[in-house]
Formats: sequence, C-alpha cells, structure tokens
Amino acid sequence: MDDLYDEFGNFIGEAEESEEESQNGPVGGGYVYDEEDDEEGPPNDQQLMQIDEDGPSNAVVLHEDKQYYPTAQQIYGTDVETMVQEEDAQPLTQPIIAPVQQKKFAVQEADLPPVYFARDFMTDLMNFPEQIRNIAFAGHLHHGKTALMDMLVLQTHDISDRQDKKIGKKRDEQLRYTDIHLLERERGLSIKTAPMSLVLQGTRGKSHLFNILDTPGHVNFVDEVAASLRLVDGVVLVVDVVEGVQINTEQIIKYAILEDLPLTLIVNKMDRLILELKLPPTDAYFKLKHVIEEVNTVIENTLPGQGEKRRLSPEKGNVAFACSGMGWIFTLPSFARMYAESYPNAEFDPKEFAIRLWGDIFFNPKRRSFTRKGTEEKSKRTFVNFVLEPIYKVFSHTISESPEDLKATLATLGIQLKPSQYKSNAKDLLKTVCDQFFGQAEGFVDMIVEHIPSPEEAGKKKLSQYYTGPTDTQVASSIERCDQDGPLVIQITKLFNTPDATGFYSFGRVMSGIAKAGQQVRVLGEGYTLDDEEDMTVATIADTWIAESRYNIPTSGVPAGNWVLLSGIDNSIVKTATVVPLKLPSDEDAYIFKPLKHLTESIFKVAIEPINPSELPKMLDGLRKINKSYPLITTKVEESGEHIILGTGELYMDCVLHDLRRLYSEMELKVSDPVTRFAETVVETSAIMCYALTPNKKNKITMVAEPLDDGIAADIESSRVKIRDPIRTVASFFEKNHDWDKLAARSIWAFGPDETGPNILLDDTLPSQIPKKQTLTVRDTITQGFSWATREGPLCEEPIRNAKFRLTDLALAPDALSRGSGQIIPTARRAIYSAFLTASPRLLEPHYLLSALGPADSVSALYTILARRRGHVLSDGPIAGTPLYAVRGLVPVIDSFGLETDIRIHTQGQMGVQLCFEEWRVVPGDPLDGGGAAATRPLEMAGALGAARDFVVKTRRRKGLGEEVSVGQVFGEGVVGGVEGGGGFGGCLTCI
Repeated sequence: MDDLYDEFGNFIGEAEESEEESQNGPVGGGYVYDEEDDEEGPPNDQQLMQIDEDGPSNAVVLHEDKQYYPTAQQIYGTDVETMVQEEDAQPLTQPIIAPVQQKKFAVQEADLPPVYFARDFMTDLMNFPEQIRNIAFAGHLHHGKTALMDMLVLQTHDISDRQDKKIGKKRDEQLRYTDIHLLERERGLSIKTAPMSLVLQGTRGKSHLFNILDTPGHVNFVDEVAASLRLVDGVVLVVDVVEGVQINTEQIIKYAILEDLPLTLIVNKMDRLILELKLPPTDAYFKLKHVIEEVNTVIENTLPGQGEKRRLSPEKGNVAFACSGMGWIFTLPSFARMYAESYPNAEFDPKEFAIRLWGDIFFNPKRRSFTRKGTEEKSKRTFVNFVLEPIYKVFSHTISESPEDLKATLATLGIQLKPSQYKSNAKDLLKTVCDQFFGQAEGFVDMIVEHIPSPEEAGKKKLSQYYTGPTDTQVASSIERCDQDGPLVIQITKLFNTPDATGFYSFGRVMSGIAKAGQQVRVLGEGYTLDDEEDMTVATIADTWIAESRYNIPTSGVPAGNWVLLSGIDNSIVKTATVVPLKLPSDEDAYIFKPLKHLTESIFKVAIEPINPSELPKMLDGLRKINKSYPLITTKVEESGEHIILGTGELYMDCVLHDLRRLYSEMELKVSDPVTRFAETVVETSAIMCYALTPNKKNKITMVAEPLDDGIAADIESSRVKIRDPIRTVASFFEKNHDWDKLAARSIWAFGPDETGPNILLDDTLPSQIPKKQTLTVRDTITQGFSWATREGPLCEEPIRNAKFRLTDLALAPDALSRGSGQIIPTARRAIYSAFLTASPRLLEPHYLLSALGPADSVSALYTILARRRGHVLSDGPIAGTPLYAVRGLVPVIDSFGLETDIRIHTQGQMGVQLCFEEWRVVPGDPLDGGGAAATRPLEMAGALGAARDFVVKTRRRKGLGEEVSVGQVFGEGVVGGVEGGGGFGGCLTCI
C-alpha cells in the first residue's frame, strides 16, 4: 500500500478501471490519452495536461498553476478579442463585443470620376507656371459661388448620367460638388474652403490649369476666406444681380484691395432679372450698371484715389455676366465672338465690337454706325440691343412657345434638341437651350487669363508682401521666379481633416522646388524665429495629392506655383506653417511667411466642460483638433479652470461645437450661455502721476496714462505702422498722420500687448533727471511689464485698448542685480495699473454691424427688436430695381444672442440677417461706481448707467476673482500719502 502514495500523500498507483469508464470514457467527458493515438495529440490541440512518457513526475504543482480548462486564447486564438462579464452587466442595446465601425464624416467619390481631359495632361500642365491660374471664388452668402463651381465641374467631369438618374426632390437639388462636410449638406451653405484643380479651355482652344478655391459666403466664416486669399493670385468676386453688394461682399473687396490682389467680377443670377423681377431690357441694363458701380464705390472708398486704376467694367473685360443655375457665363468679348461666328461673312473686329457693347453708346440701324447720343426717340444702347434683347427672346420663346414653334425658332439659331427634351419641364428645357446657345465657359477663362497673373508673374509680390526673410538670398530668388529647380518652400495656410476625422491633411502652395513624398522637411510654425527655434519640428512628407474636394489625385510630385495636399506633417501645425528642407543651399537661414491677417475678430465666447469628468482628456484632444480646423477659433483656460472657446458668431460656434461633439471627440458637453469678450480703456489723462516701488525698495517707476487719438489703434492693428520699422520711419508716420511732435514720436518704446496691439508705451523721462543710457538698461523689462499689463487689465483681466502710457520718471538701483527682471516687470505692471485706474477707466464692448434684407413691411419690426437690445438702425432704404429693403444697424454683441431667430419670427421668415464685428464702444457708466445707479437687484437688468459696473462684477465672478477691484493689491507697497475721494476706489493710492 505504501507504494501507491508518495511522501506528500498523492496517489501514484494505477487506478482500477470501472466498467462505466471503460465503456464511456472518463467521467465528465474528458479526453484520455492513448499511446495508439496518432502523434498529433488530442483533437483541436486542446490538451489539458502534459503527458510524461517516462512515467509520473514527483514535481510539486501549486494550486494557482493548475489548469483544468483551456483559456479563451487557446480556443479562439490570440487575434480575437474576448471578454468575461457578469450577467446583465450591459444593456441589451449594447453589443458585448462592438463591431468595428468605419467612420465617415465627408462626402467622397468611391473612385476617381471620369473627366473630359487626360489627368496626365493636367499633371504636365503643372510644370508650366505661365499656363496656371490660382483664383478664389468669393462673395456673399447664396450669391452662387458653389453653383459656379458646379457649372465648371459639369463641364469637365463626366457625371451627367449620375445626375439624370436622380428622381423626385433629389433631381431638383443643387449638385453642390464642393460641399463635402455633412453639416454643409444639411444646412445648404458652405462652411469650409474647398479646392478644385480643373483644365479649362479659352476661346482660342488653349488649355489652362485653373486652381480654384470655393470659399464660404456666410459672414461668420470670413476666416476661411482669409486663409484662401493667401494662396491665390486673384479674386473672382461673385455678386447676385438682385441683392447687389452686401456686407460680406464689402469685407472681401476691402481685404482683397488691402492685400493688393487683382479683382474680377461675375454678376450672377441674371435669370432673376427676367423670370423674377420681370424687368424690361432697358431697366435691366441700369440695374446691372448700378451693381457694378456699387462694387467700384467700395473699391474707391477703400483706397481713395486708386479707384480708377482698379476699376471693374465690362468694356475692360474684367466683368462677366452669368446664370450659374442655368449653367452659362459670358463676357463682352466672348459675346462679340458669338456674333462673329454667327456672321462669318461680316468683316468686323470682335474686340472693337466688344468695347462698344457697354456704356452710353447707341446703334443707328439705318446708318449701321455707333453714336454717343441716341438719334431717335426710342434708340437703345448697344448692350440692350445686342446682348440683353437676344437673351430675353431666347428665354421668352423657350418658355412660351409650343414644341413645334420652338423647334422652328431654335433652328434659326442652330440649336437642335431631341424630341424628348421638348417634353421636359420649363426649367430643364431652358437650361438645355441656354447650354447650346452660350456654350462652354470660354469667356470666363479668357477673362481670368488676361486679368489675373500667373504664379510666375505674382512671385515677386508674394515675396515682398508675406516673406519675412531677406529678399537677396537664393531662397528668395527661387520664390520670386517660382523656380521648381530651387529649394523646397511650401506655405501652409489650411488644414483639412481626413474623411474619418482622425487626422489632418496640410494644404498649401508650393512657392519653390517640388514637393515629393518621402522628403524630410522642417516644419516652421508661426512662432519660429532665428533667436527662438522652439516652434520647429522635423517631419517626413508621407503623401502628396492634388486636392479635388470630393477626391484626391495621388501624384509623384507637385512643382512650384501649384497647390498641394500633404500628409504626415500636420502634428505640429496649428494655424499656418512654412515647410523647408532640412538644409538650405549655402547654409542659408530659414524664414517663415507671415501669419494670416484676418478680416474680423473672435468675440463670441462660450465655456465648455464634459458631462462625464473622466472624459476631460478626450475633450482637450478635441479642442486641439478644433483649433487646427477653424482658422480664427481661439481656445484658452481661464484661471478659474473653465475652458473657453472664442468664435465669430452663433452659426460659427454651432458648427464648432458640432464638430467637437461628433467629429473629434464623440462626447456630450455642457455649454455655458454665450457671453462676449470685453476690453478696458481710459477716457482722461491720469489725475496724478502714479509710482510703484520694487519689492527691494531700490527702484521706482512713475507712469501716466492717457487715451490714444482717434485712428491710431486702427493704424497699428492694420500694420500701417510697425514697431519693428526703424525709429525714424515710425516717428515720421506719427508726425505726418497724427500731428505728434518729434520728441514724443521718437520716444515710442513698444506697442502692446503684442506688435500689433492698440496701446503705446512712451519714454517721457528727461535726460537731465536720468541718463538715457541708464533708462535703456531696463527698457526690455519695462516693456515686458507693459505687455503683461495691457494683456490683462485691472478691471476684469480683459485686454486694454486705446491707451498710451508715459514713463515720466525712473529711479534705479546702481547695481544691475537689484534691478533685474524679477524686480522691474511686476513693478512696471503695477505702475501701469495705478496710472490706468486714475485716468477714468471705462469698459469697452464689441458691437456687431447688422445687415438685414427683406420686404418693406418687415422693417418696422426690426426697429422694435433692436431698440429692446440696446441697438439702433444706421440706415435703411430700398435696393434699386427690386421690392427689397436693406437695413444696416449696430447692436452690442452681448445683446445679440438669438437676434437672428427673433427677427425671423417677427418677420415670418421674410428678413435675412447677417452679423459681423464692427467696432469697440464704451459701455455706459463708471465700472468702479459701486452705488447709486449701479445697484441692481437679483434677476433684474442693470440700468443704463449701471451696465459697465454690472459687466465688470459678473465677469470677475465668472473668472473667480473678487467682486471689487482690489486697489491695495494693485498699488502694492510704498504708500507715501492717501488721496481722498479716489474715484470710488475705496482705498489709498500709491501716488505723489
């Protein structure tokens, strides 16, 4: 018996086999190893125990090491995800193992669509900059920019059969080929800039490569327009012939003129004159002339004296007439060429004829000559006689005649239709007839080729305007010549998210060299300088594509003068970037292109936080992606810990939050009620000279604050004067334009809080009191304190605007160690705060310019609504030739939330509204007045004079600051005397 057990009590003898086991196998259905089995072992390789052929092992097996059943990995393999969960731990609606989802947030072509030109031919054209045109379609909302792109896409892409297969409502929907974002499709307006590269032919049959950017028209998305205009050589302005020049049209014209970009004009939706307004041809001519002159008036007002040089007029060939819905466009030269082709035996010069087709020029049919004055009572202008009347006749015959009569009429024009086409509805029939009557967009191509420069011609202008480096280097020379054999230089201005929204593609213009996949490059951010190379990363270009909105064409390389879509370099890019090789020729230094200068400011503010606090990292990652996707978005964290998003308006913020929730984070957010940015200013000179002592009591800084003269802040922000310019240049600017004396103009130390900040720091010390050499030793540290103070003012930590700070006295310690930056910077800030608070501080709030368009009977409701929101109407009046009224007004941003919805409700949806930032205005009342008119009860609006105090208190609460401005902390130590009645400060002033 002792031989059957080992020293640990384990049975080692042979077990007796029972009859049941011998017949049915082991109890429990286990597998019994038999030597007669084949060498492969047990079925499915699920062997539960190792068999030692040499006999039983005496090794000790711990309890936790014993394996009675196979693991899931042994059964299913290591590449299968398995989970063990308790019963009812998950809801029935959620699968135990969720399927892999393929996310898609953009409309895309499944494959490269067929086109009417060879794509190899297009890539070959990229090597000839003189045959390339880089343009942007820009204009107001719903003026037809995307429809014009659709017209060009349908002329170059073989997708008409796809359109014919649509039935029902989808057949009447606009193609919107460049609107690929899901929100764009749902809301029917463009949100993002969309690039397309097309090969188009002119009237002479010569092909050109057109790189076109379709920009959004809503005034909230002008940041996309600014990012687009940096990459183009000219702007195609699209204006609705009925609505005329609207608020966004004005902004784009001003921006293009200030950026020195050539303008061409397309007067769109010509069919509305005939079918909607039903204007006679003569009246239609005056309506067209009025719209063109509106554009020229804005140009003249932007640059007085240069309006004639940049004038847009049909006889100059830089104005085209179009109907994007019907798919036709023409210029006067192209229409004249149609006459020349229709009458081949008539000997006349189409160019000379085109010049006579506009203006007060009349045709005398008896003499067959042109005159400046009408010889008959009913004489018509040439444009009416030769252009408008034929178009009117084509429209009226097509719509009103029977198929038999129409067939005969069209035969005289050389137009032949299929029998089935005569039975189609009026809109489709009219579109088909116009397509054959006007032909392709050859006149448009000729206009662009003639009036917008090629990349080769525009290289010098791009270099001088945007390049921050010297212009006499080899790199600069390559950029100027658009040299594809030079070093690689790419200017990135836009980031497009991938279809699954997990990453970004970088979109930019190749300024020099050839962009190829596999190249190692340096990505220089906006903060890169030779002194500070922190904002630089090394990356490898993974892929290069030609961007076509719904699809991308892979290419081996993109030469200079073209746009390129890159992958693999987006990690370090936030807004814009400059891409250069690892080593430039002759070891030249790398310089960046200037950051974008936007048309407007981000003043619409909301605070967000995740509903589930554990999802905060996910939200932060989403905010980083949002910052990349929208050019003008600003995100920051307040000292209270709340995450702030700043945008341009309600629609803009709605799109941003949609992308944050759905595209980039997939989470639910808590969003605060919207508020706005404020600013701080002064309206008087400081009552007394205020000083501050350094903590070591060895230095004293004395300051005086006063308001800036009108126009100075605008000049600084628009970069008309730059602090980096030589002192003499800056001084002469202030002397000539703002009547400053030479001493003050040459004493400017800094603009603040940055180089384009609307505040000025002046050295107003006298050499007799303190030597200039000694003053200059602390110039940089005082400037840093000035920047800090103007970035966060004392009222509610909002930026300071329109203030001039004069350094009137300075007492410094003799040794450098006692006047270091740690001593001077906070002291300069404190001195500026004390000077600010003694100069009648005021709060500034932003105001929207309101532009409303609607029928005359809805204008009165607008007056009532604006009066309730502290707004007022600036002007109102009818739009010439239409039943519409245009209203312009101003409304504070903080009172504008929900204004568009309010107006639509009260006008039954008849009035459309656009809001864009216009100016900063002083809030009524003293922000430091703690009593009287400022006293408000809970849930009651502040009075007219208590608004400033109300805004300051609520802003300080929101930021986690004390309700009262802590004067003691501002002035610090070194009080030598108290001042009675210190403007309601409730404390002593550090002053003399």
